[in-house]
Amino acid sequence: MSPAADGGVMAVIVQFLPILAIFILFYFLLIRPQQKRAKEHANTIGAIKRGDMVVLSSGMIGKVTRVEDAEVNVEIAPSVNVRVVKAMVAEVRNRTAIAANDAKPLAKS
Repeated sequence: MSPAADGGVMAVIVQFLPILAIFILFYFLLIRPQQKRAKEHANTIGAIKRGDMVVLSSGMIGKVTRVEDAEVNVEIAPSVNVRVVKAMVAEVRNRTAIAANDAKPLAKS
């Protein structure tokens, strides 16, 4: 190969290097974290059990009363149960969590 041909190959490599760097940056800053979040969400949904407090994608908070393969029954008010697709559960809260207005009042001194 002649020296001119080596310079042409290097010019092509130098032109594609910024594009390659952008793809690598997108992978580590956008794609990889999103895949990690999706995997954690799938594991969380798979571990839902009766008695867990959940937050639905609509913002409603309820207690899981029944778990099926693709759906869960959530009690959103006393004696009000709704069937929800598992994928619409946004968050699973700790089952021992106490809402602020349900907490016992502090003793007066």
